[in-house]
Amino acid sequence: MRIAPTLDAYGGGGFRVSGLWRPGSLLIVEDHPRDWPVKSARELTANDFAAVIGLGPGVCEFVLLGTGAAPVMPPAAVRQGLAGAGLGLEFMTTQAAARMHNVLASQGRRFATALIVI
Repeated sequence: MRIAPTLDAYGGGGFRVSGLWRPGSLLIVEDHPRDWPVKSARELTANDFAAVIGLGPGVCEFVLLGTGAAPVMPPAAVRQGLAGAGLGLEFMTTQAAARMHNVLASQGRRFATALIVI
């Protein structure tokens, strides 16, 4: 049985994930949180999602992307790269994405979460 990490808090330069503070941006793939060196949604590349794209078909349905303090449409290359790998993309502010992560995880959905630090 998989246990998805919870996002307990955000802001102040990082995230509290299942009770542990993690500074900087965050990527959660297959329920494993990891550091993500992204600082801005406008500077995203498809390569920033290599860990998700590399999972292959059926492992992950979509990427939940928190774009920072404001909603920002990811660059076309990112949208095309994810679509080409058969992955959906939902983007919103980091605050909204952090809340949505917990809802989707509680439903057992198969997704990756990518959050740009605020």
